Amino acid sequence: MNITGILTRINPNGRIVIPAVIRKGMGVKLGETVVLSLEGGILRIQAQRAGSRATQDRLENAEAETPALHKAKSEQTGDSASEADEWLG
Repeated sequence: MNITGILTRINPNGRIVIPAVIRKGMGVKLGETVVLSLEGGILRIQAQRAGSRATQDRLENAEAETPALHKAKSEQTGDSASEADEWLG
């Protein structure tokens, strides 16, 4: 769902109201937490549960890459240990 052209003002306390049509489009209810981010000068607002899903996806992708990282680290550690053994005799 794309909704554009809705204007709102920043009040003296620095707050903005997210219009009901936008909240409904986001699936956000009153009292729920949202995540704010600034990307290239554009304010992005998303439901916290959507942000949590994105974070969880990134963590799962990192876990998939972890075995390769552990292998590379163990190879580096093994090389350093063999060099130390050679040096120490």
